[in-house]
Amino acid sequence: MTYSYNAHAKINWALNITGRRADGYHLLDMLMQAIALHDTLEIEPAEGLSLTVDGAPAGEENLVLRAAMALNRRAGTRHGARLWLTKRIPARAGLGGGSADCATALRALNGLWELGLTDEALLETGLGLGADVPFCLTGGLAVVRGIGEAITPIAQAPEIPLVLVVPGGGLSTGAVFSLWDRGGYPDVALDTDTLAKAVAARRFSDIDRLNANALTAPAVSLLPEIGQLIGHMRALGAATAFMTGSGSAVVGAFEDPEAAAAAAREMPGAILTKSLTTTDLSRCDKSVVRF
Repeated sequence: MTYSYNAHAKINWALNITGRRADGYHLLDMLMQAIALHDTLEIEPAEGLSLTVDGAPAGEENLVLRAAMALNRRAGTRHGARLWLTKRIPARAGLGGGSADCATALRALNGLWELGLTDEALLETGLGLGADVPFCLTGGLAVVRGIGEAITPIAQAPEIPLVLVVPGGGLSTGAVFSLWDRGGYPDVALDTDTLAKAVAARRFSDIDRLNANALTAPAVSLLPEIGQLIGHMRALGAATAFMTGSGSAVVGAFEDPEAAAAAAREMPGAILTKSLTTTDLSRCDKSVVRF
C-alpha cells in the first residue's frame, strides 16, 4: 500500500526579530498561516530508507530523510520506508516548503511505524530540524514566537484568496538574516496579537495597516524586484501585499477570488492559491491509500 499526504506551504502575515540568543538563533515574533499550495509525499513500507524527489534520488541532507532518521533515533528503532516527494512549493521563497515536507514526514512515519510519539514529542523533534517545522506540524493560523517553538493557535483561521510571485529564483535565508544582523535597517513596530484578530476577521484595512516584516528591507537591498512587485500587486487590486518570511516570495491578499484570479493573469509566473481554514487543513491532509 502507498499512502499519500499533502505538505502545505505557509505564509508570514508578519515577522519581527526581537533578539538573538547566545547560540546565534534569532528570536522571532510572527503570524503564520497554512495555505493551499502543497507538495505531495507518498510513502510505502520497506526494509531500508530511500527518498526520490521528482524523479531523482535525494541526498541525506533532505529534510524528509532527516525527519525519518530523527524519528528512528528518538524511538530507538531502525524502521524503513520508500518515500516519493513531488515538489510544487518554490524553494528559497519564504514559503516553508522544506519544513512542510519535514513535518508531514514526521506525522506520517510516526503513524506508519506505530511509534506512538505524542504531539509534544513530534514538535520537539521537529524544532531540532528547522524553526518552521513546529508550525508546519500545527498548521492553521498561529502566533509563533521564540525560535519557532512557542505557538499560539488562533481559532478562526480564515480563507483568503492569495497570489504569490517568487522573483529572482528566491533568496538565501542565511544571506538575508546576515544582512539584517549588520544593522542599519529601521525597527519594525508590530502588534502581532492585534494583527491576528484582524486576519481572523478578514479586516483587510487593518491587516494592511498592521502587517510588517523586519526582513523586507534587507531582502529588497539584495533583490529590488521584491519592492517593485509589492507595488505592482497593490496596483492590481491587492488589499495588502507583502514579502513572506525571508523572501523572496511576494504575497498579495485579495478580498475575493475573482480579483485574485484577474491579478494572477497579469503577473508572469504567479501562483493562485488561498489561506486554509482549520477545517480545510484537516480535510485535505487525510491520507489516500493506493493498492
